[in-house]
Amino acid sequence: MTAMTGTSGAARAYDAIDLSSRAFWSTTAAERERSFAVLRAERPVSWHPPVEDALMPDPDDRGYWAVTRRCDIVAVSRNNEVFLSGKGVMFESIPEELLEASQSFLAMDPPRHTKLRKVVSAAFTPRQVRRIEDSIQANAKTIVEELRAAGNGADFVDHCAKELPIRTLSDMVGIPESEREHLAHATDALVSWADPAFLDGRNPLEVLLENQLYVHQVAGALAAERRERPGDDLISSLVNAEVDGDRLADADVAAFFVLLSVAANDTTRQTTSHAMKALTDFPGERAWLLEDFDNRIGTAVEEFIRWATPVMTFRRTAATDFELGGQTISAGEKVVMFYPSGNWDTDVFDHPERLDLSRSPNPHLGFGGGGLHFCLGAHVARAQLRAIFGELLRQLPDIEAGDPTYVAGNFIHAVHSMPCTF
Repeated sequence: MTAMTGTSGAARAYDAIDLSSRAFWSTTAAERERSFAVLRAERPVSWHPPVEDALMPDPDDRGYWAVTRRCDIVAVSRNNEVFLSGKGVMFESIPEELLEASQSFLAMDPPRHTKLRKVVSAAFTPRQVRRIEDSIQANAKTIVEELRAAGNGADFVDHCAKELPIRTLSDMVGIPESEREHLAHATDALVSWADPAFLDGRNPLEVLLENQLYVHQVAGALAAERRERPGDDLISSLVNAEVDGDRLADADVAAFFVLLSVAANDTTRQTTSHAMKALTDFPGERAWLLEDFDNRIGTAVEEFIRWATPVMTFRRTAATDFELGGQTISAGEKVVMFYPSGNWDTDVFDHPERLDLSRSPNPHLGFGGGGLHFCLGAHVARAQLRAIFGELLRQLPDIEAGDPTYVAGNFIHAVHSMPCTF
């Protein structure tokens, strides 16, 4: 372990378990959980070196505090006056010009966060939600029909898991058919830039900038068109939504569109893949769900989300000194929340290593730990999962997942590909 000097001037040693290395995030989720279990039990808030191979290495970056227990993750999430998002929410430091342009109000603090979220929330009206849910159900039916037509051995990710989120997003915002595949690729790039296999020798910063620019261009064109000719879609609602006399500027619409594209695409996509594999590995749970699908899918979806934990890390920056988990966090220090660890916390979850579709209560952290940044689209994600598994288990009751391959990285718990048979 290497000693580092904290803001107080005292020497501080990095933890023996290195959560910052590329090697750690290249292991399996089960192997990572063994490390998290040690930290939860012995050092629930621990000090770690800067992330390896950072996008933009900072010579002044001394490291971060890793928060691994559920109770401490909730404390950080809900104490928004101490733990700020405005300096970045990614595990790794992101250039300032990319922050708000790609993360919208996710990387903001009050009062700006409050104002922008109010305007965006005004676009998620009951009418919009009903329309979205109707299209989700129709899309899910079509997607499973297409998967069945693709035949045994088809890639479940390509033919199913990724399809419903991108079609839902397209219907929500009115993306033309011609742009859907390109947009799906761009959103993949925005969360896969740390994966060497995805980069294939390309510069990660250039990949980020290129794909973010493309998504901004799509959003800008849609916003301009909907101002002239409003339609029955989310972009039309966004450009016309007004709270206390304020409307979204074009840059705000584009930034929210990037956030929505990534959040809508990757989180539900990954949960669908992980849940399909889990239903294959736990046939007793699958049988239990099939016995009374309509009445049991609600708790099942919550367990799917806990099991998958599609977003693995988010960070905050301390505004003031704060005591957490037996450690003094100094003002200006970074704090990273490890959601997979919180969702496997044995003080909260009985046998978290088991898929338990009847688990209730299930206070998982799949949509965050509460507070100002709780996921705005949680209801849409739940609706998608209910719909896709309803169709999968109705049309293809014997479907099974093969061995998945994973995308390396410390942000999204991503499945690259996974064959299926039925």
